[in-house]
Amino acid sequence: MLNICGCLVQTIAEFTPDVIAAISATEGGAVHAHQPGRIVVTIEDTAARRASDQIMDLHQIPGVIGVTLAYHHFEAPEAAPATL
Repeated sequence: MLNICGCLVQTIAEFTPDVIAAISATEGGAVHAHQPGRIVVTIEDTAARRASDQIMDLHQIPGVIGVTLAYHHFEAPEAAPATL
């Protein structure tokens, strides 16, 4: 399964670099843009954790004020071709 979530993470401005480091260190998490107080991230499912659980964990990072889901894409893998 492919499950990708795009989120806006709002932070206390002076904590933004620390939050970026925490997200970057998370398997399935990627930072795409940032400015003090705001970070644009994507979160993907991993073999060990679902994206939804990882998003909930973002709330626990010191300095995070809130996380808003802005985009969600989910698709099943393509069916394998039938063999004869």
